[in-house]
Amino acid sequence: MTMFDQNIFYKGGEHAVLLLPGLSSTPLEMRPVAKALHRDGYTVSVPHIEGYGLGSPCTHWREWIVAARAKYRELRDAHETVSLCGLSMGATLALAVAEEEPDVAAISVLAVTLVYDGWTIPLAYPLLDLLYHLPFGRRYRYYEKAPFGLKNEALRARVEKSMSLHDASEIGSASLPIAHLYNARRLASHVRNRLDRVSADCLIVHAVDDDTASPHNARMVYNGVSSEVKQKCLLGESYHILTMDNERETVADETRRFFRDAIARRTGAATSETRIISKALLRAKRRQSAA
Repeated sequence: MTMFDQNIFYKGGEHAVLLLPGLSSTPLEMRPVAKALHRDGYTVSVPHIEGYGLGSPCTHWREWIVAARAKYRELRDAHETVSLCGLSMGATLALAVAEEEPDVAAISVLAVTLVYDGWTIPLAYPLLDLLYHLPFGRRYRYYEKAPFGLKNEALRARVEKSMSLHDASEIGSASLPIAHLYNARRLASHVRNRLDRVSADCLIVHAVDDDTASPHNARMVYNGVSSEVKQKCLLGESYHILTMDNERETVADETRRFFRDAIARRTGAATSETRIISKALLRAKRRQSAA
């Protein structure tokens, strides 16, 4: 393993969270949320999934689901509850797990990607499937470019420098092989068609200006899941990589709050603390109002 694709595991209490990074990305991009959850007492696992994550040859999208479910069940066998949180295609993969595992406590989907329709996606992107089936097309790679899913200019510059030096950064590979993109589209189609199987409490966090997946993705999830408790939070100062961009504290705080509420509902625990609104979200709302 490289410095970018090592598993993250923080031992905590009886409630656990499985976090899933984006496509061909690294556990490091989930670290800010992982640390926040661990401070709240959760056991937190951010695995590197072979064939899906950075640095491994692409496998079939169904194998991604099998691997993610296996990680979920490892946690479920040892903890009272397990919640899911994913970023980008990791959010889509988390939904796929929740469609198959009815005892998921709660799910937080961050910048969920069911359709690549953001403002940086090339107009020719819908032709990707055709390209994949052409003999020469299998050599195609999609090269990441500015803004790299980041509105924060300092972080964007750091990521760009790392990609030029190492062909990768904490947010993933500098380029995506067509096989990963093709299988990601198949996974997204599979999840879209089965959203009504998701019954766990569902938090959907998305950036209004997401450069990779427009807020239409958030609407599809919100309208499609069968969850009795579902919330949607739109952010105005970030792009696609919500776990690392300007509003990463808001993302972490809202995920912590939502999981705490969901577990309280399941276990019948006292809920007085669950009504506290996160200070980070209040700050974000004040900035939006001032603008």
